[in-house]
Amino acid sequence: FFLEFVVKMQNASGSTVDLYIPRKCSATNRLIQAKDHGSVQINVAHVDSQGTYTGAYTTLAMCGFVRQNGAGDAALTRLWDEKQRGELRGQ
Repeated sequence: FFLEFVVKMQNASGSTVDLYIPRKCSATNRLIQAKDHGSVQINVAHVDSQGTYTGAYTTLAMCGFVRQNGAGDAALTRLWDEKQRGELRGQ
């Protein structure tokens, strides 16, 4: 006998939700795999002219490939500059 056992993830209200939602790298637009243990997700805080946190933030995801090549810092700087100019994807 072959029994089909389907795992379904449900939230508190009983609706079905996905087990894994993949992310995309903000720098390369690559899909970040579940096994990419070198990837990071960084929340960059927004501050006002006096340097006080406004309560808003921008989330940037970096894949392990970018970090392994030593380009994480440059990519983060480039993405933040694009965000400041309004050129970042998703705006």
